[in-house]
Amino acid sequence: MTDFVSEKTKDCRVLVVGDIMLDKYFYGEVSRISPEAPVPITRVVKVKETLGGAANVAHNLALLGCRTIVAGYIGNDYHGESLRKQFIERNISMDGLVETEAPTTTKIRVIGGHQQMMRLDFEETKPAVDENGKRLLSKVKKCLEAGSQAIILSDYGKGVCTAELCGEIISLGKEYGVPVIVDPKGTDWGRYRGADYITPNLKELNEVQKEPAENKDEAVVRAARYAMRRFHIGAMVATRSECGLSMVRSRSVVHIPTKAQEVFDVSGAGDTVIATFAMALAGGLDPASGAYLANLAAGVVVGKLGTYAVSRDELLNALQTEK
Repeated sequence: MTDFVSEKTKDCRVLVVGDIMLDKYFYGEVSRISPEAPVPITRVVKVKETLGGAANVAHNLALLGCRTIVAGYIGNDYHGESLRKQFIERNISMDGLVETEAPTTTKIRVIGGHQQMMRLDFEETKPAVDENGKRLLSKVKKCLEAGSQAIILSDYGKGVCTAELCGEIISLGKEYGVPVIVDPKGTDWGRYRGADYITPNLKELNEVQKEPAENKDEAVVRAARYAMRRFHIGAMVATRSECGLSMVRSRSVVHIPTKAQEVFDVSGAGDTVIATFAMALAGGLDPASGAYLANLAAGVVVGKLGTYAVSRDELLNALQTEK
């Protein structure tokens, strides 16, 4: 796997379809309470804009060295322009972007010291009009014709991953012989019917169960196979926080213990798991090896503050530390 990460990720071509977001952070110092209201005053000392949602999945892939295409909706506004600049800087192809009249989904966080104090969301969560969906699907098909080797559906519930679009993309994946890996949102997993893999965390998995599963191996396997049968999904890569990750297939199971030394912030860990796993499949690794790499990468992310993308060098270092 070390040779694969160091030499072959550049040959992996992955298409990311989903809810594209901008994450904006205001970092500051808090020393007093406002005289206007009982709220802390934050003196801003640093502002950072970075890729979020499906865009963060693409960011992970690009840092891992993959040839990455991002597909989804983006607004004709300041935040959309910021995203475009970052895609160019990170060598992420924008061949799948569809510009709409809706604003670019943006999440603004105010952080005092190491504590998140507030989040402001700018978004339009209604499904896009049919014409935009047709334009997006057309671009996805062109990306597959150009040689994409894996498709990620990154669903953040912001209106991109409708049942119609997911169904069409999963069908296209089968037509082109390309695996479709889903990061789910909500309880309506029926729209992912026929997907090759799904990558929920335990909370997301329990949302589609009759009774919640404990974070124990046998319980997670039962819950996973129930969801796989119910929604006709090929296999599951379930992330389990301090218990690591489990890859469940119809006739086999692999449990991989966590590699994190300290869990500081889990935001973005799911993006890293699906990106690393999809990269492995695109590169021809077996799914168990892909799950192992994904778990290593997630162990790096949870030790960082805020949305974070793992680089190829960091993954290589994690691999070497394991030896």
